[in-house]
Amino acid sequence: MEMFSLPWWSALAAIILIDLVLAGDNAIVIALAARRLPPDLQRSAILWGTVGAIAVRSAMTVGVVWLLKFPGLMLAGGVGLLWIAYKLLDEDGGDGHEGGTATTFWGAMRTIVIADALMGIDNVLGVAGAAKGSFDLVVLGLLISIPIVVFGSQILLKLVQRWPVIIQAGAAVLAYTAAHMIVSEPWLKSYLGGAEPGQQTLRVVIYVVAIAGVLGAGWWSARQRQQREEAAESEQAPSP
Repeated sequence: MEMFSLPWWSALAAIILIDLVLAGDNAIVIALAARRLPPDLQRSAILWGTVGAIAVRSAMTVGVVWLLKFPGLMLAGGVGLLWIAYKLLDEDGGDGHEGGTATTFWGAMRTIVIADALMGIDNVLGVAGAAKGSFDLVVLGLLISIPIVVFGSQILLKLVQRWPVIIQAGAAVLAYTAAHMIVSEPWLKSYLGGAEPGQQTLRVVIYVVAIAGVLGAGWWSARQRQQREEAAESEQAPSP
């Protein structure tokens, strides 16, 4: 594809649109992962988490042809993303080594990079497909996604601190993304890829189960944690 030709500009426009649509999920996971860090570490976590995520995505883009041949990739990524969406709701990871809401810089970095690697599959495939083999367009697509994710994460982080309900909304978006990856798995095309009413219903069920399952598991985890805390407080309370 000749650089700066009409097809080149059309492909670049498609890549920018893909980044705008898909980078929102990455901004959400970065903001949620960094929300429990001290304020002086939040900006660093967002910046370096994005750099690490882009590095992983760059490596994935280089190997996109191989990735396209890997069976079960979308299914495995979707299942992994469901777990991360749940862990982002689970605030019991106080040591920074468990749970998505890390309280250390490296804990947040780990969550950001792993989640972006899982979510970046659809972005990588979309950008590579739109670029149609043009390496310069692939590089431009990666560069364009960086400011979108960085500034989007900072905005979302401020909103989360003001309205905590956004945490549940963000987890629901990640669960939706995971469900989309699962129903897009080529292995399942014969079961989910058709226009028959049964297949359409099954796709809807997967979306509903994914979102409701993540939010329900997060609610249950919070309830169990609250009960444990109340039990511990009652045991420590002095007897009359």
